[in-house]
Amino acid sequence: MSASVPRLVVAAPSSGSGKTTVATGLMAAFAARGLAVSPHKVGPDYIDPGYHALATGRVGRNLDAYLCGPELVGPLFLHGARGCDIAVVEGVMGLYDGAAGEGELASTAHVAKLLRAPVVLVVDASSQSRSVAALVHGFASWDPEVRVGGVILNKVGSDRHEELLREALDSAGVPVLGVLRRVGQVETPSRHLGLVPVAERRAAAVEAVAAMGAQVAGGCDLEALAALARSAGAVPGAAWDAAEAVASPTHHPTRSDETPGRQPGDGAAGARPKDAGDGPKGAGGGPKDPGDGPKGAGGGPRVVVAGGPAFTFSYAEHAELLSAAGADVVVFDPLRDEELPEGTRGLVIGGGFPEVYAAELSANEPLRKAVAELANSGAPVAAECAGLLYLCRELDGLPMCGVLDASARMSERLTLGYRDAVAVGDSVLAVAGTRMRGHEFHRTVVEPGSGAEPAWGVRTPRPRVEGFVQRGVHASYLHTHWASEPGVARRFVERCRTS
Repeated sequence: MSASVPRLVVAAPSSGSGKTTVATGLMAAFAARGLAVSPHKVGPDYIDPGYHALATGRVGRNLDAYLCGPELVGPLFLHGARGCDIAVVEGVMGLYDGAAGEGELASTAHVAKLLRAPVVLVVDASSQSRSVAALVHGFASWDPEVRVGGVILNKVGSDRHEELLREALDSAGVPVLGVLRRVGQVETPSRHLGLVPVAERRAAAVEAVAAMGAQVAGGCDLEALAALARSAGAVPGAAWDAAEAVASPTHHPTRSDETPGRQPGDGAAGARPKDAGDGPKGAGGGPKDPGDGPKGAGGGPRVVVAGGPAFTFSYAEHAELLSAAGADVVVFDPLRDEELPEGTRGLVIGGGFPEVYAAELSANEPLRKAVAELANSGAPVAAECAGLLYLCRELDGLPMCGVLDASARMSERLTLGYRDAVAVGDSVLAVAGTRMRGHEFHRTVVEPGSGAEPAWGVRTPRPRVEGFVQRGVHASYLHTHWASEPGVARRFVERCRTS
C-alpha cells in the first residue's frame, strides 16, 4: 500500500542559510492560496513546528529517523498529511548532516529519500557569485538518490548580484525557483536554545510568520514549487494510527539490528476513541488539526499535560497515544493554574524553558504543593528535561516542587545530541531492559544527576546512568518519542488506572 501527497523538503548546505524562513514562508504562502498544508520538521526540534503551526493552522510534526526509526518516517508523515493538498518538510542542519557517527541516519537527505520527495536547496548567496554553481552542483550530485529539484537564493544583494548568480547556475542544471533579497529579513528572536517559542510571543510570532509568507510569495515561483511537489513519488506503507499502535503487541523498532529493542511491559490494549470532542490542544500551543487530534476514551483516567509558555516541548503523538490508550488528556498551564485539573490521575511534564520562568513557577506555590502531593501519593508522573527541573527541590536557588532531592541550575555548557539508552529498572514508562533512543538539549545541570534508582543507563556518547525513578515518578533529561515505543503510553495509562 502506498499514498501520494505532493511534498517538498526544504534543505540547505548548512544551518543559518534561511531554511526556517523559507519553509515557514512556503507553508504560509501555500495556505494563503487556500491549500491545506501539512507542516513537518526533520529531527527532534520542538520550536520550529510551533511556527509551522501558525503558518498552516495544523499541528507541526517531527520526522526523526533516529528517535523513531526509518520505518516510521513514512507512516508518521502520512498520518500528519491526512486530508492535505501539499506538505512542506523543513530540514535540519546541512542537507547531509545526520546523527554523529551514524552516516546518513536522521539527516535531511535520509528523510527525503524515505519520503521519495524532491529537495529545494536554500543557499545563502550573500558572499558569492559564480561559486554558487559549484556549491549547488556538489550538493545535487553527492548522492544520486537525492533529487535536488530547485534552488532558492537567499540574501541576494542586488539585481546585478541576482543576474550573476542565475548565469552561474544555468550550467549547474538546477533551476532557480526563488530569490530573496538581503534587505528586510524577518526578525525571529533567539536565545540559548534557539528561536523563542511561539507560545511566548504569539502576537509577534503571527506577524513574523505573515512576513515570511509575504517574502516567499513575492520572491518565489509558487507555481513551479507546487509542480515540483506534485512530482514526488508515492510514499510506501500506510499512515500511522495511534489506536492501532497502542493495541499492537508487536514492537516498533527504533534502532539498528545491532541494538535490538524490547517491548515495554504489559498494559492496556488500545481503547476506542471518544465519540465526541477533538481532544486537547498540543502542549506546544499550536492550533489543533480539525478532526485529527487525540480522542480519549470515555471514563478513562485523566492524564494532565503541562503546557503554556514554560512547557512548550511536546510531540503531538504523545497526547494522541495517551488518548488512544484510554486516557482523558487535559492540558494545563503551570504559570497560571493554581490547581491540577479535577480528577487528575497522572501527570506528564515535557520540555521547555522553566529556567526563563523560574520566578513565576516558584511563585505558584499552590500548584507546586499539588504536584508534590500527587507525586508523593504514588500517581504516575513522567517528566522530561524541563519537567525534571520543575520536580527538583530548587532551580537557580528558587523553590520548585521538591519531589526530587536534587537542585538544578543554569550552566554555560550546552548539552546536545542523540542518546541510546536502556531502562535501568521498572518504572511507570517501561520495564527494565527496555531500550529507547532519545535526545538531550539543555544548558542546565541537576545535582545529583541520578537517584538511587536511575531512569536510564545512557550508552552514548559515554556510558553513564541518568535520571530518577521513585514511587510513580520517572524524571530524566532525555527527550523520547513515544511513537517508537507505544507500550510506554499504554503502560503509563494502565498505571493511572490502578494507582
